[in-house]
Amino acid sequence: MGLLSELKLIVPWGHIAVKVWGSQKNPPVLCLHGWLDNANSFDRLIPLLPQDFCYVAMDFGGHGLSSHYNPGLPYCFQNFVSEVLRVAAAFKWTRFSLMGHSFGGTVSGTFACMFPEMVDKLILLDAAPLLLESNEIENILTYRRRSIEHMLKVEASQKSPRVFSPEELLQGLLSRNSHLTKDCGELLLQRGATKVTEGLVVNRDKRLSLPENIFDFMSKDQFVHSTRRLQASVVMIKALQGYFDVRRENDNIKQPLLFMVDTLRSTLKERFQYVEVPGNHYIHMNKPQTVAAIISPFLQGLPRKTSSRL
Repeated sequence: MGLLSELKLIVPWGHIAVKVWGSQKNPPVLCLHGWLDNANSFDRLIPLLPQDFCYVAMDFGGHGLSSHYNPGLPYCFQNFVSEVLRVAAAFKWTRFSLMGHSFGGTVSGTFACMFPEMVDKLILLDAAPLLLESNEIENILTYRRRSIEHMLKVEASQKSPRVFSPEELLQGLLSRNSHLTKDCGELLLQRGATKVTEGLVVNRDKRLSLPENIFDFMSKDQFVHSTRRLQASVVMIKALQGYFDVRRENDNIKQPLLFMVDTLRSTLKERFQYVEVPGNHYIHMNKPQTVAAIISPFLQGLPRKTSSRL
């Protein structure tokens, strides 16, 4: 199944760029990429999935080929959630499935809890549907302050975008993302950078910094309450060598993930599937066949295998 079209959906600050695979007459699946990634994140996975669906991969605002937010408008988590609703409205979807990797998975999970009647199936790729504050409560105000200070600093800067050589940009990306292979890094940069006379400039908005600066963290009670609103069937695919926490400093603390999985399992019962797979955070790019073998029967509503437990 090849890429069908590239579209630009008009929004108040410009446009949201999307890629479309399959007929728009088929049931839609909206695909949300990770922090600072882009829609190319799904290029290797989508062709392996059932062809009787329409897959739409979007670039979040400030990422990939989507417009940057206007000066003075901050990147906050709820804005990214609202982008999902904007895309659904543009396609006139009343019900659809969501597939999200990492940050995109958390946006997907939050949307599915806020607009439960709209989401049929929820696919989480090395992602938590909502983020607990248990590891972060003492840091939340620091994150909020850091986000504001960074935004004002970037907006006050008059520097021209830095120009990189292709090799320099790729090596920088790989050094910051040890789970990315060279091929996958090159794939993301095809959409994440623009050619200029002297080399390449990065497309993403410089105001975007660390994901924890804009995440909405919640208590365990809030998580339980939110999970009860879910109407979707959920599959959570956890990479064994992936990440367990939004901050790598806490990555050896797995209790929040255990709590989330247990809550989802006890609340959703047969509507929840948890699967652990060997691989790292970019499992959907590095081993798309492994991920597709789990997602395909889930999308088609086929009998599921027994969940793999933590």
